[in-house]
Order: sequence, then C-alpha cells, then structure tokens
Amino acid sequence: MRKNNKERESAVNRAKENLFKEFQTRIGIQFTNEKLLKQAFTHSSYVNEHRRKPFEDNERLEFLGDAVLELTVSKFLFKKYPMMSEGELTKLRAAIVCEPSLVSFANELSFGKLILLGKGEEMTGGRTRPALLADVFEAFIGALYLDNGLEPVIEFLEKTVFPKINSGAFSHLMDFKSQLQEYVQRDGAGAIEYKVLLEKGPAHNREFVSRVSLNGEELGVGTGRSKKEAEQLAAQMALSKLKPEQM
Repeated sequence: MRKNNKERESAVNRAKENLFKEFQTRIGIQFTNEKLLKQAFTHSSYVNEHRRKPFEDNERLEFLGDAVLELTVSKFLFKKYPMMSEGELTKLRAAIVCEPSLVSFANELSFGKLILLGKGEEMTGGRTRPALLADVFEAFIGALYLDNGLEPVIEFLEKTVFPKINSGAFSHLMDFKSQLQEYVQRDGAGAIEYKVLLEKGPAHNREFVSRVSLNGEELGVGTGRSKKEAEQLAAQMALSKLKPEQM
C-alpha cells in the first residue's frame, strides 16, 4: 500500500514537472533556477500540507512582482503617452495592474493549471479564484525578475500586456482629446475642430460618427455610443497619425 502511494506521488510529481517544462516552452522563457518558477505558483495551502518538504509559498515573490510590474508598466506609459498628466498616468496604470486585469492576463496564459494548491483550497475552487490568480501573476513577474533581470520581464510584458494597451483595451480611461489639443498647441500647428458626421440607430442604441480636423484637414474619424466617445476615438486616430512611433 505504501509503495502504491509512493508510485502515485511520483507520477503526480512527474506530471507537474512536465507542465512546467511545457509552460516555459510555450512562453519562450527558460528559467535558470526552476525552483523560483515553481515557487511563483506555490500557494501557502500547498506548503502547509507538505511541511516535511522544503517548499516555499509565493507571497514574497508576489510582493516583489507587484513593484516590478508597477515600474515596468509606468515606464511604458511614460514613454508612450508624453502628453498625459501625472494623474492620468496614475489612473491608467492602476487599471492595468488591478486584480481584474491581472486575472485576465493569467487566464490567457493558463496559469491556473500550474498552481500548486492544498486539497482544501483545490476543493473550494481556489484554482480559479481571482485574488489567487492575480497574486500568481505578480509572483511570476517577481520570479522572472530574480532569475533573469528586468529586460526579460519587459520582453514578456511586450508579448502579453503592452499589446492590449496598444490595441485600446484601456482607452476608456484616456483623454485623447486633451492629449491632441496639447500636442497641437505645443507645435503651434493650428486649430482643431470636431464635427459629428452621422447619427444613427434608435434612441436607446444611438451611434455617433465624429471627425476631427486640423486646419480643415481630416486627421481621424471615430465611432461611439455617444458624441464624446466618438470624438475621443477620432482624437486617438489623429494622435496615431501625428506621432505614430509613440502610439
């Protein structure tokens, strides 16, 4: 009986090892110290059930990863949006590193499959618990930083997080109209004008198409559920034309 238990435990451990190897291949990152990688996915409940073995939970890595994530995201936003105020940058960063966003990033990378949980936590759905997934994402960033340094963290975020910012996933938090106004005023390029080109749909599901022009020349067109949203999207398109290397 004892032999069977050991064989089962050995098979489980091999399966876990394979999962971590496949994960590294999938994300294109090879850890020098794989213990750090495993620690990033080790929940305290797992450590409590395996006290005879030298496991460490991910809480300290989570603390470090939180700081590394804030730094790298802050640098990206600082360079990408030179017209954005400190308050706007803070608000945008908070939305990117908040729990729902981190959970989304973790789920897209199937982090839940790799988490090492205690039996009780497993039975109560810990593998899909938002707070736990967000913590694991931060811990992974902390482990990656310790193992490889800051540059690989940035490269990882360039594949997983930054594209979402570039695609406008957080554009509802950005004031593109103010950025465009400041950009044009700084260069003394002329006057900006917004015009609603089209209103369509029933009152409860209205759609607006707005155009932004600079000295009569069209710079961007946006479509939204309100006049304000359409103008913001038109301004975003205008900014991408005026300074494409930063958008």
